[in-house]
Amino acid sequence: MTTTLIIGEQSLQDFQTTFRGALITPDHKSYDDCRALYNGMIDKHPALIAQCTGVADVMAAVNFGRDNNLLTAIRGGGHNGPGLGSCDDGLVIDLSRMKGIRVDPESQTVRVEAGCTTGDLDHATHAFGLAVPTGIISTTGIAGLTLGGGHGYLSRQYGLTIDNLLEVDMVLADGSFVSANRGVHEDLFWAIRGGGGNFGVVTSFVFQLHPVSRVYAGPVAWKLADARHIMKAYREFLSQAPEKLGAFLGLKTILSTAPFPEEIWGERICLIMFCYNGNEDDAREVIAPLLDKLPKPLLNWLQPLPYPTVQAMFDPLYPKGYQWYWNGDFVRELTDEAIEKHIENAANAPSEFCAMHLYPIDRAVQRVGSGDTAWSRRDATWSMVIVGIDPEPEKADELKDWSRNYRESLSPFNGNGAYINFMMEEGGERIKAFYGANYDGLVEIKRKYDPENFFRVNQNIKP
Repeated sequence: MTTTLIIGEQSLQDFQTTFRGALITPDHKSYDDCRALYNGMIDKHPALIAQCTGVADVMAAVNFGRDNNLLTAIRGGGHNGPGLGSCDDGLVIDLSRMKGIRVDPESQTVRVEAGCTTGDLDHATHAFGLAVPTGIISTTGIAGLTLGGGHGYLSRQYGLTIDNLLEVDMVLADGSFVSANRGVHEDLFWAIRGGGGNFGVVTSFVFQLHPVSRVYAGPVAWKLADARHIMKAYREFLSQAPEKLGAFLGLKTILSTAPFPEEIWGERICLIMFCYNGNEDDAREVIAPLLDKLPKPLLNWLQPLPYPTVQAMFDPLYPKGYQWYWNGDFVRELTDEAIEKHIENAANAPSEFCAMHLYPIDRAVQRVGSGDTAWSRRDATWSMVIVGIDPEPEKADELKDWSRNYRESLSPFNGNGAYINFMMEEGGERIKAFYGANYDGLVEIKRKYDPENFFRVNQNIKP
């Protein structure tokens, strides 16, 4: 695809005088590298990529995009499933150079610029024995993860990422700069906690930190033939498990690569990934009642680890550029009937990279009211994701079909709506289903802060 630069030369020169970062056009030698996204299934060709170095650059870029009527996308880590951190023939405001992090160990807070990944954040806070609850892949951008909600190993103990958000700085559609917290621009602060990038460009986040240092963690995997027994035992165990234990369940395949033993390459499995925020002795005591009920596993890699190591554990297995197709739903109850459907679909995965995960979002997540943040789904027990993944572009249609059919077969058993960060471009009704009763309030706030819908390359809330 050839992108035609639709921006006047003089206009571009004027922009450069107000912008300190790099402006990448299609004829730039690094253009293809700069436009590439995590999801190799998405191939977009922006007319201009503005790599911001700070807030002043973001303000200049927003004004430039608005004044030139450019379709404008905001890119943090580039992990967005449907590629909504980019656009064709428009402007990408790229925040990836904005990497500042400042930890305040006395208040146990951290200010993080929007170009940071969760790995950047974990590295900075781990030095102080502290952490923010985030996701499970360290290359994920902190901005998109947070604005969608954010869940992972620490959610049962400390809540969603947004439940630990104290303040943001952001640039609005008119180019102005504001801070938002529980006392200033309260409506905006409510909306961005789950409302995505609909309301402006967040340039930095302030999070509450929590004591997390070494954890007892790792995957335990069994043959898929044992999945029925394991899934039933897991659902009962989780309801009684202490909040310090995060444990997601997956239906996957052992990848044909190191570090897995070659004799089990390609084996379809049921996996539980454990992460206990505490010492090994306590963790073993907590996990033993479950493991004692289950068959001998194919592998058990539970061990004491630094928290950032656990966060990065899956990174090498899923590098940038693979084909990805996300699907998801919220799950209140894992019924026997649903378990049968899960096993049936997992057995037909078209690639050994495909997976289904059930992420627990109970306990601390459920102690926040459904109307306290834009994220309304505080009644769910799990956030389910189904991902069709493979390195080869030729597999794209097969991955899409498998993921869609899997979700459709489970829909009679699941809640209405899915985690916004696990959605492709699925239309307005699915977006409304995620926000539920909060949707109308989000529309009113969108009308207030972005009435022309300048920020529309996202899971869009239309004013």
